[in-house]
Amino acid sequence: MSHSHDHGPASASNTKRLVAALLLAASYMMAEVIGGLYTGSLALLADAGHMLSDVAALALALVAMWLARRPAPASRTFGNHRAEVLAALANSVALAVIGIFVIVEAVERWSSPPEVLAGPMLLIATGGLVVNVVALLILRGGQKESLNVRGAFLHVMADALGSVGAMTSGILILLFDWRWADPLASLVIAALVLFSAVMLLRQTLAVLMQSAPAGLDLEAVKQAMVKEGGLSDVHDLHAWTLTSGKDLLTAHIVLDDDGAWRPAIERLTALLRDEFQVAHVTLQPELPSEADCHCAFA
Repeated sequence: MSHSHDHGPASASNTKRLVAALLLAASYMMAEVIGGLYTGSLALLADAGHMLSDVAALALALVAMWLARRPAPASRTFGNHRAEVLAALANSVALAVIGIFVIVEAVERWSSPPEVLAGPMLLIATGGLVVNVVALLILRGGQKESLNVRGAFLHVMADALGSVGAMTSGILILLFDWRWADPLASLVIAALVLFSAVMLLRQTLAVLMQSAPAGLDLEAVKQAMVKEGGLSDVHDLHAWTLTSGKDLLTAHIVLDDDGAWRPAIERLTALLRDEFQVAHVTLQPELPSEADCHCAFA
């Protein structure tokens, strides 16, 4: 049996991104809370509540990264990498809870919208948008590399859209005294938050259920392995994601010649790394007589 391991680079850059975004979110969160209470705007309070969730999400993401880098006990043979996936799962659940809470509150306000101080509300919402856009620019570079960072990115994106909704509501109230615009903006914010939650939840559950990595066609992988390695067959082929950027693959490969297993594995390892971006590979060479007795997962 042969192994190829991926020793990915440290996530120092992603940690810096998360710290910077956390400081930005925390610095403006209290301003939105105070502003929402002062102006009486549910949309602004919803945006402030979501910014509070941003702070929690970013802090949780940082803790998960710290855990992932710490030495794991011998019983955790893959280390603490799944901590980042669990943090993303927690963030998706938090997003969903916030979205549902805002919907309930908006529906209660719909029949009798309270008076809102539109001018201050508009100024505070605009400041919130600026803060969120800066945070998005900071996180953008890491959200494709890490599911954990992507969870934080989606939090901030939903919050930025919430700021746009609060700004729109403030303009409508300021110009036309349309008080219903505030609960309507809150419903739009909640819908965006729930959409982000569902998308992130689907991604994290796919990782936790050990689905094949997104975009990896196992049948195409099998055909390429048979062709490149000169194999009779490939069976018990399994591929899954440990955490963002760490895809794993195991397989039994059937060789016609027992002495050819080493060069075949070298070729297959290079193939899987270069064409399919799977760098952690475990391959079990077999002869045709041995393959007849293999056991596969149900």
